Amino acid sequence: MTGRESFSPRIVKKNQTDVSSIEDQVLSMYAKGMTVRDIKTHLSDLYGIDSSPELISRITDKILPLITEWQTRPLEEIYAVVFMDAIHYKVRSEGRVVSKAAYTIIGVNLEGIKEVLGIWIGEAESAKFWLSVLNEIKNRGVKDILIISVDGLKGFSEAISSAFPEIEVQRCIIHQIRTSTRFISYKDIKAFTSGLKKVYRAVNEEVAQKELDSLEEAWGSKYLLSIKSWRDNWSELSTYFKYPEEIRRMIYTTNYVESYHRQLKKVTKAKSIFPNDQALIKMLYLATMDASRRWTASVRDWPLILSQLTVYFKERVSRYVI
Repeated sequence: MTGRESFSPRIVKKNQTDVSSIEDQVLSMYAKGMTVRDIKTHLSDLYGIDSSPELISRITDKILPLITEWQTRPLEEIYAVVFMDAIHYKVRSEGRVVSKAAYTIIGVNLEGIKEVLGIWIGEAESAKFWLSVLNEIKNRGVKDILIISVDGLKGFSEAISSAFPEIEVQRCIIHQIRTSTRFISYKDIKAFTSGLKKVYRAVNEEVAQKELDSLEEAWGSKYLLSIKSWRDNWSELSTYFKYPEEIRRMIYTTNYVESYHRQLKKVTKAKSIFPNDQALIKMLYLATMDASRRWTASVRDWPLILSQLTVYFKERVSRYVI
């Protein structure tokens, strides 16, 4: 069972042309990111219907049971690779506007198909919250994850290993590059990143470490903290070096989940502030259903990647392959 087919919002019927079905029209517009005000205007201009924000909210509330069902559905027993990240929004809460994190997980199963495992709304991104999310997906049936790609959130690794002790953790190289070059002088950035590129694009870990030594020789006196951040996190930044090129391309960055977040932002860009968590999750769910309908093909080079993963994780993969 996956979120792509079984949990599409049935209130919005495919190829619906009957404009008398106002609920379907409202949900379709809401799914495209239209604001309540825009939906009200649209219904009035095109159909002469006088609606209210309360009516529109009640109509969109009808998908809440679908969201609950989707969010608690059983998951696969094993995922080859999982990508975890959070996207942030402004939400009204108890009379003030606060920043909320929408925690999202994309899993790639043994067939190479991507799937959003869930969306969780939290006060702020934290390792403690991520641990609760990981424990939740375990309770929904996930027994093993081979490799996980994550950003550099403090305490993240401890939370992951607590939930899945055998997992291989790859810290996102792109996040690390952004962090380590944040305070590099503009006049030095081109030369520094040129040397840094030799580190993360090295053919193997041994060469990468030598290039990191060279980078420190050239820039250590000026930007030691930037280089130190690579050394401090090396055990998780260098995980991808142990694998062939096809797996490396897949795991060295959280691009899979960031691409999904870009699709969410296209839908939510008209909403600078959400009135509550419920309004946020409704829009994110509908946008997720729309995005995931196109995830029908396996990821690039999947047969080769799976054969390589089977070599590296033979016993663990064999437990779930008949």
